[in-house]
Amino acid sequence: MADNKHLELTRNIGIMAHIDAGKTTTSERILFYTGLTHKIGEVHDGGATMDWMEQEQERGITITSAATTTFWNYDNTKYKINLIDTPGHVDFTVEVERSLRILDGAVATFCAVGGVQPQSETVWRQADKYRVPRVCYVNKMDRSGANFFEVVRQIKAVLGATPCPIQIPVGQEETFRGVVDLVTMKALVWDDETMGAHYDTIDIPAELQAEAEEWRDKMLEALADCDDVLMEKYFDDPSTITEDEIRAALRKGTLAMKINPMLCGSSFKNKGVQTLLDAVAAYLPSPMDTPEVIGTDPDDPEKEIIRKVDPSSPLTALAFKIATDPYVGRLCFFRVYAGELPAGSYVYNSRSGKKERISRLFQMHSNKQNPMEVIGCGDIGAGVGFKDIRTGDTLCSEDAPIILESIDFPEPVIGIAVEPKTQKDMDKMGVGLAKLAEEDPTFRVQTNEETGQTVISGMGELHLEIIIDRLKREFKVEANQGKPQVSYKEAITKPVELREVYKKQTGGRGKFADIIVRVEPADEGFEGDLQFVDEVKGGNVPKEFIPSVQKGFQKAMTNGVLAGYALDKLKVTLLDGSFHPVDSDQLSFEICAIQAFKNASAQAGPVLLEPIMRLEVDTPEENMGDVIGDLNKRRGQVEGMDTTPSGARLVKAKVPLAEMFGYVTSLRTITSGRATSSMTFSHYEAVSSSIARPALAQAGGRAKLIQEIVL
Repeated sequence: MADNKHLELTRNIGIMAHIDAGKTTTSERILFYTGLTHKIGEVHDGGATMDWMEQEQERGITITSAATTTFWNYDNTKYKINLIDTPGHVDFTVEVERSLRILDGAVATFCAVGGVQPQSETVWRQADKYRVPRVCYVNKMDRSGANFFEVVRQIKAVLGATPCPIQIPVGQEETFRGVVDLVTMKALVWDDETMGAHYDTIDIPAELQAEAEEWRDKMLEALADCDDVLMEKYFDDPSTITEDEIRAALRKGTLAMKINPMLCGSSFKNKGVQTLLDAVAAYLPSPMDTPEVIGTDPDDPEKEIIRKVDPSSPLTALAFKIATDPYVGRLCFFRVYAGELPAGSYVYNSRSGKKERISRLFQMHSNKQNPMEVIGCGDIGAGVGFKDIRTGDTLCSEDAPIILESIDFPEPVIGIAVEPKTQKDMDKMGVGLAKLAEEDPTFRVQTNEETGQTVISGMGELHLEIIIDRLKREFKVEANQGKPQVSYKEAITKPVELREVYKKQTGGRGKFADIIVRVEPADEGFEGDLQFVDEVKGGNVPKEFIPSVQKGFQKAMTNGVLAGYALDKLKVTLLDGSFHPVDSDQLSFEICAIQAFKNASAQAGPVLLEPIMRLEVDTPEENMGDVIGDLNKRRGQVEGMDTTPSGARLVKAKVPLAEMFGYVTSLRTITSGRATSSMTFSHYEAVSSSIARPALAQAGGRAKLIQEIVL
């Protein structure tokens, strides 16, 4: 039972937000106030503990999610907090995705001036996907233009959430000095001399009394929806509701994802971080709040297996990140859901079906490792010794195998060709790229068979820039890079029926397959890539050959007829065919299907699809005309304009990625450096023939197959 008690006092949390909302600064303050560091690291001067990579320190951005473990005393009880600081840039969205998959709760940070920004929406949706309860923290309350109540409104309007402020600010902008706690109805004012380590609890200033009572009533009203007992009291007599009841209802509502408690502060000015830690301990879930983990049987994907979150259960852990460390080699980060993992023990990888010995275990503190004998239930740790491990693998005990839900990763949208400067760099580059691809599932390496070029693909220009920089620094590889290339896809536009016969006679047993198929665009709303329908009657194509036909089409889809780009979606109906009792085999039907795909696609009106990006530009009013004019030149479609709280204009548009290379530089030029932009992937869309032809000619594709389409 002692273990369960320890589990109840554990918090696995992440800090997620838009770029520059102050995630890393907040993490640094958490480390300082919990006593883990004795000097506050600052992002702007490259001294942050959590931003340990050289590239992070130089650029002042977070690239890789860093994990650490610290302790916090709340309500005379010691809580263990496993904290993960995640990046804000959309190029590194994989880091947020895999962190949220294994966390129990999150702190969504917002800038008090910028409010809900594009990437705030992205991370919020990611947290919704993995059902992660979260508290909201409005940072940078000391900046001019800060408005706590406007951020509350935006969270409600833009994110569709139910914000529940449990604090309101005392003072605003440069006069911000503390908060009113709506649970205790006391004001907390921070002392600047002690770097925010101490704060005084005072009565609510008279000018804020009415506002505090109004917001307390709103909080109680939101809580009444979450708790029936509290609802009765709220309607009878709200003054009888005790502090403990409020806290219990807040926790209940947060765990059920009905509400999001909201706090405010200024991490840089050392105000509000302690109360945020209290809220993490009080309202966010422990591993025990999800008492069971659900997985599937490796042998039967339909069969569900339920594991109790208990140290005595069989081991169940999920590998969520692979990192290469210069001193200890390949580190695998994992979260233990059930059972425990001692150092030197064997684990079973249910994807590869192999046993692996974990030689050493660590608890991570940013890029430093603290050796551990055992990683307990509900804990996050890292291990060394794996030969074959990938992100999203389930680690379990051999006699109780299980597969946990893996992690979804977005497809890369941009690629560049890289070539080593010397022959010596050639081998090193191959090793370096393989290691980086292992660490980052959104980074791909391909070799073009015809030209022998190595093409690396990723989520954006910054992503690839960092990869090349890491090649240079970590693997000492000097490489030249080509022009960025867009990751196109292909599609077909009309149905085609055709008969394909594959026949080969080579003395003795030959090869024979004959199929009649209809190839057409996939049905609306179909999830997946190949929609395969079998309509063969009377055993004209034996049952055992039909999976081979499907496999052939599946294979062929990765290599379209225009220029070898993958097809997004396809529907294939196998209508009829014939076979030879001796010469037909599975391979014949697979090859026949590949040929049928090539011949059918060429007749089915193939088109080129290009990635379209969702762009948001924050620009001063006077530059707006130039910004929109520039977007029109780039084939952009402006979808809306808003005014930001600070009076600037927010332009929302959809723009093809092919037109967006070097956009940041040209935007700076147009607006004299005053505008900012952020871009996220939206969808794939067909390209008009006038643009597709030159793109295919450049890629060495078959431009003459392109249909005359006017979009």
